[in-house]
Amino acid sequence: MPLVDLSAPIRASPPEIPDAFRTDIEFSGHAEGATQAETLLGVPPRLLRDGEGWATETFTRFGTHNSTHVDAPWHYNSRIAGERAQTIDELPLDWFLSPGVVLDMTAKGDGERIGVADVEAELERVGHELGERDIVLVRSGRDAALDDPSYIALGPRVTRDATVWMFERGVRVMGIDAWGSSGSPTSASCRRPASRSPASRCAWWVRAPRRPASSRSSPSRRPRRPRAATGRSTRSRAARDPAPARGGG
Repeated sequence: MPLVDLSAPIRASPPEIPDAFRTDIEFSGHAEGATQAETLLGVPPRLLRDGEGWATETFTRFGTHNSTHVDAPWHYNSRIAGERAQTIDELPLDWFLSPGVVLDMTAKGDGERIGVADVEAELERVGHELGERDIVLVRSGRDAALDDPSYIALGPRVTRDATVWMFERGVRVMGIDAWGSSGSPTSASCRRPASRSPASRCAWWVRAPRRPASSRSSPSRRPRRPRAATGRSTRSRAARDPAPARGGG
């Protein structure tokens, strides 16, 4: 089974990036590691291979949207449909290892809606019928601007109706290569689903750029099984029967 890595690289931000969007990393080299080994363990550098100790990285700033991540229901509300919202550790793990289908929505403009008819048309084009627990990956093409400050404001909007429609067909995890699934967070087009909606219980796997050509959809390609990228999320999951949580958070 081929594996396609959809995660964005994690790297330190350049100086001009605002604090709210920065990733800051402190690197400690092998020489420092040797000093630490001697201080902590009493092992002198002469006993270490090539006189080197461990190299480490420390994240001093790392925001939720600074990596490919999963938004679970808890990210949006503390209660959904009258019950406590699911946190990321409560979402069934098998949701994240399942057949996936790529929906090409690169023709959609920023803030433009992706509705039920758009999803149906693209599924027909690629010759795929949604199955139970399929993972739907929306290709917007906005990952091309990943390193640009404008990235946060780019991308189409997956509507509530489209989210509910996919949920009702068994989909529990959806992904997008934009900053979020609801369009720009600063635009009037950005709306969360009502917390009473079943679609507020699915997981959104957001910001999954850098797709190799082999991961793009085509009429003759059977969807691949994507690997889950659950890194950097403080959100939810459940032992109960699920339902989707709209993402883009």
